[in-house]
Order: sequence, then structure tokens, then C-alpha cells
Amino acid sequence: MAVDIVTFGCRLNTYESEVMRREAEAAGLDGLKDGAVIFNTCAVTAEAVRQARQSIRKARRENPTARIIVTGCAAQTDPKSFAAMAEVDLVLGNEEKLKASSYRALPDFGVNDTEKARVNDIFSVRETAGHMVDAIEGRARAFVQVQNGCDHRCTFCIIPYGRGNSRSVPMGAVVEQVKRLAGNGYAEIVLTGVDLTSYGADLPGSPKLGRLVKTILRQVPDVRRLRLSSIDSIEADGDLMEAIATEKRLMPHLHLSLQSGDDMILKRMKRRHLREHSIGFCEEVRRIRPDIVFGADIIAGFPTETEAMFENSLRIVEECGLSHLHVFPFSPREGTPAARMPQVRREVVKERAARLRRAGEAAYHRHLESLMSTRQSILVEHDNIGRTEGFTPCAVEQGRPGEVIQGVVTGHDGQRLIAATLPALAA
Repeated sequence: MAVDIVTFGCRLNTYESEVMRREAEAAGLDGLKDGAVIFNTCAVTAEAVRQARQSIRKARRENPTARIIVTGCAAQTDPKSFAAMAEVDLVLGNEEKLKASSYRALPDFGVNDTEKARVNDIFSVRETAGHMVDAIEGRARAFVQVQNGCDHRCTFCIIPYGRGNSRSVPMGAVVEQVKRLAGNGYAEIVLTGVDLTSYGADLPGSPKLGRLVKTILRQVPDVRRLRLSSIDSIEADGDLMEAIATEKRLMPHLHLSLQSGDDMILKRMKRRHLREHSIGFCEEVRRIRPDIVFGADIIAGFPTETEAMFENSLRIVEECGLSHLHVFPFSPREGTPAARMPQVRREVVKERAARLRRAGEAAYHRHLESLMSTRQSILVEHDNIGRTEGFTPCAVEQGRPGEVIQGVVTGHDGQRLIAATLPALAA
């Protein structure tokens, strides 16, 4: 019976779930008579943790005899509470979940809550292995984890306690992974990590992300499209900026970890940038790469946020020219400094998040309108839906998953572009 993996949270978790599936099957979990369900959890918000618990209980009701394993960031940061759930058979940490040996021990499930949790001190982990997976999104796009963990301690964030300190995959191992994936026909490779722009600080010679990008594009000419998952603009190095300006195979889409548009809130978050830097960065990148598309994470209702402070976050959507907005209503995470700060009332947090989402929807609509009648290179993903180089979803008339086709934008439905395929230019 196939191993069922339920994934919450970020793209890195999605990538790691594929590694987990391979390791669990290598350990023989797919041979369990009653099956196994593995939950790869997220800890970024209290709501994400609540949803994971709800799904675990539902899975037990629907699969009363299956083995249920819980792992991921929520399990790493609070293993005891998951071990205390009657529905759970085993809790694994973020390091343990990627090893077949962790799953081979499954027939010897612990008999009490302490033995059920097998979670290492994540801060003792010093290296990140270059795990290889074939693909995540069908035959279209493959992900390569190049970094894990985070050395920064933003006051709202629990993730360093789930992921540990920053550690990087050696450049040679990354290049070899990319070569194999490109050789297997994947048109787009996405570099991913928890704090991607901190890449290399722990490696000999301290190579930065820009050098890694340039090396991949130079040594793997078969890579047609290289994409970055999310970056912290304050860490964008000179080589990365040069690559953005000159490397057409580096996709013109950057998702920024902004979090707020107000300087005082940014300081209370312990972010390392101010609003002026974010605006200046977007202006500079747009100057050197006019077709760039920006997305961003913004938190609404951070503790002590006044209406005037929130208005600064609203304005930065237009001032940075953001098109893809991820809005997070602030959710206090136990154990973080922000959870001890004066909180904004929940109804105000929700109302501000709704306003920010409306601003994001308006910006996204303007983005769709700006692409009318333009020619786009589209990577087909599934069911005649693909993504432009700027990561905008696009409906196409034809095309196989993994194929890059050319099309002209003829309209949009408010959510995605609609393009007429140009067969003569199909690639």
C-alpha cells in the first residue's frame, strides 16, 4: 500500500515530502498491511498547527488501523503535544524525517508518549545533505534544496527552532543535482531554502547565492529556466544582481520577505531592512530587468501596529510594484518575543488582513491587465494550465506537461491569463 503523505506549509516542506516518501518506501512502509499516513507539518502560524491536528484526527477516524507519523516544523518545536495525541503512533523531527532508518523502526512503536517522540536537537545539526528527488509538480518543475535553517531571530518567527541554524548544500552537489534533473527533461529548476539568500556563509570560501546561480547557468546549459523561491532583498549580493540583469534563463520573478512597510514595526520584528531599502531595491531591479515581477509576504496586525503603521504596509504594495501578495494575519507563536508584546485585537487583525488582500487583488488585476496582447513563454504544468516566466498562471489551448510553449495573451479571468498558442514557435 502506498505511503500517504499530507503536507502543510512551504515549498521546502513539499520538496522534503518527496524525499520522505522515497525514504519511507525504502524502509518498507509501503508494505504495511494497514498503510501509513505521514503528516509533514508547518509551525509558521497557530492556524497551521490547528489544521494539522484536525487533519490527524480525521485521518485516524478514516483509517483506524493505519500507522500515523507526525513530523515537520510543528512536530520539531512541540513534539510532546503531538506525542500526547492518541491518534499519533510516532513523532519524528525535521532531521529524522529524511532518513530511512527512522521509518525502519516503525514496527517497534513506543508504548508511551516519551518513546513516541524521536526528535533531535535541531541546533546540533551542522550540515544539510543534497537530497535528490525527481520532481514535485509532475514533469514540469523540479525543486533543489540548497539551504536549510536560519541564523536570524525575527521576533514573530518560530521557524529557526524548527529548522535550526543556517546550513548550505555544497555548490558541487547542487550543480550535480541540477545536471541530473535538466538531463531528465525538467524545463524549470527552482532553488529553495528557508533563508535562501544566506546561502554559502557556512561553506569554505563563503560563496553567495549569486555565485551559485551563475555557476549553475554556466555549467548546466541544458537548464532552460532557473527560478528562486523566496529571497531577503537585504542579502542580495552583487553577483545575484548581475545575474538578474543579464541571465535571461534566470526567471524574472522575485518573491520578497518584506513582512511590513512600516519602519517601527520592522524594527520590532527585528528585520534587517527598512521600507526605503525595499522600495529602492524594487526600483533598482526593475531598472536592470524591466520585465521583473515581484511578490511579497506581508503580516497584518503585528503587535503594537497602529492604523498609520498599517497604512504604510498598504502603500508599499504600490510603491514596490508588488503583483503577487501573500498576506498573513498576525498569529502569536508561543515562545517568540512577539507573543509577549501588546497584541492588536483579533477583529482588527482580520480587518487589516482583508484590506491588505483587497490591495493585493487590485494589484494582481493591474498586473494581468498589463500583460494583455503580450507574447509569453509558458511552461505547461497540467490540464492546459501553465506559468509565464513571471510566474503568472496562464490557460493555454494545448501543450504537454513540461513543455515550454509560446503564446499571445488574449484575455484573463481575474485569476489567470488566457493565451493563444503559437504553434510555429513551440519549443
